[in-house]
Amino acid sequence: MNRQLATTNTKVIVGLVIAVAIIVGIFAVVRLDVTGKTGSGLGSEFVYDIEGVGQIDPNLILYEQALLPIETGFSNAYAVAVDSEGSIYVAGDSSIRVFTENGDSFGEIELAGTPRCLALAADGSIYVGMRSRVEHYNAQSERLASWPDLGGKAVLASIAVSKKGEVFVADAGNRIVLRYDTEGRLLGAIGAKDTDRNIPGFVIPSPYFDLAMAEDGLLRVVNPGMHRIEAYTPNGDLEFSWGRFGMAVDGFCGCCNPVNFAILEDGSFVTCEKGLKRVKIYDPEGSFVGVVAGPEQLGHTGPLKICMLPTDCQAGGFDVAVDPSGRILVLDTVRNVVRVFTRIKKEL
Repeated sequence: MNRQLATTNTKVIVGLVIAVAIIVGIFAVVRLDVTGKTGSGLGSEFVYDIEGVGQIDPNLILYEQALLPIETGFSNAYAVAVDSEGSIYVAGDSSIRVFTENGDSFGEIELAGTPRCLALAADGSIYVGMRSRVEHYNAQSERLASWPDLGGKAVLASIAVSKKGEVFVADAGNRIVLRYDTEGRLLGAIGAKDTDRNIPGFVIPSPYFDLAMAEDGLLRVVNPGMHRIEAYTPNGDLEFSWGRFGMAVDGFCGCCNPVNFAILEDGSFVTCEKGLKRVKIYDPEGSFVGVVAGPEQLGHTGPLKICMLPTDCQAGGFDVAVDPSGRILVLDTVRNVVRVFTRIKKEL
């Protein structure tokens, strides 16, 4: 009789535990914010800290704005590039507009769709990334080819052309870099997770995924979710990486930064961050050098914010390019203007 009573009590207790667990689980699901609209849950003191982080020490600023911002005339500008003569190409809406180094407009290429990225080859040809395909134009702005469509999941975010004539395309949707020849024939893929080759795979929480070919022959690719820039051989071997998460000016803050970068003539890097907008310089080994512009210099008004959740900052990332004279061109995708910065300090 006692044994039966004990068994009954045990069943009751187990049932109560299960019921409580179910209630807690339901409560947690109801409270779960899958959209990010309720914010990070951080207290008001964190907002105060952001304001402090957003203030850039003037002694760290190495550049100043050289011209009035260049008005692109686009409702939505996406990418900027510069040719060997210093002409500025801006992709947006459904065309590419060309400006002189002083900001005067002198040409436009009409496109059958929205351009998301572009690259200029040494021979003057232009590679344009639409959402899921690449289009190739010659120096006379005539379309030579439209490469095969990569499907509905593809989100082309960046293109780079090597001196050997290979074209590298960063697909943020599929989290992979594709390697092509100039005719659009696929030669291989770079960056897929491979533990045997010590390749971690790209973490792309938002549609920003930049790359550039460096003078050392290694392809530099941003891994934004890991807050670093990785160096790959054209065959896809990961050689090294640099960068780290950090709220201070020498780190990359938020969920996924940097979003875009460019390489200076001396091999240094110019990086752009979204959320808390900062444009900074790192030396060829990835050590922090100084600041091109902080939120104030980039025209930011209102409260500062850091995108800790990917849903907070799916848009608003700035693009960057470097012209032959070493000027840094920042495409402000909020105001759709190009800001031109020149060096004022040689070193800190």
